[in-house]
Amino acid sequence: MVYDESTIAFVTAAAQTCLLLEHPDEHTREELIEQLLRLLPVLYLRTRLLGEEEALTEDEPQRFVTEEDYNYTLIGLRNAFGADDAYLDVFVDQGVYTDEVQTAYISEGLADIYQELKDLAAAFQTGEEAIMHDAVVACREAFAAHWGQKLLAVMRALHSLSHSDIED
Repeated sequence: MVYDESTIAFVTAAAQTCLLLEHPDEHTREELIEQLLRLLPVLYLRTRLLGEEEALTEDEPQRFVTEEDYNYTLIGLRNAFGADDAYLDVFVDQGVYTDEVQTAYISEGLADIYQELKDLAAAFQTGEEAIMHDAVVACREAFAAHWGQKLLAVMRALHSLSHSDIED
């Protein structure tokens, strides 16, 4: 599984996304939005194309992203989006939609996605097949459980931002 074409394509998309999220200050807000709107759909598709495999070990996959790493990324993204960071989202719990609307943040959704992807990328840097395999399985499971929904919600907010000049 680790060296399958679909896994390599997924890890490549994950690494590209991490690189962008780690350095949002190297882009204008418009460039950042445009690059995210190109990368996130690819990431979603690549994750969907991963095979359904089981973990090789019963151990929880190692976490590499520290709280400092997460906060650094979160703050960089929060600064990049500024006043446009917040958006309204419909709360989804266990796949059930409710009428409850809540404020969500692009930066927070992206930082949560970053954490999952960076843990995966760091696992691949170990070069140990079992660790890499289990990291892919864990990342795919986390995608199904939470970060896939966050990715889609963030894409909706970014889409709205990218076309806000049309609405104005």
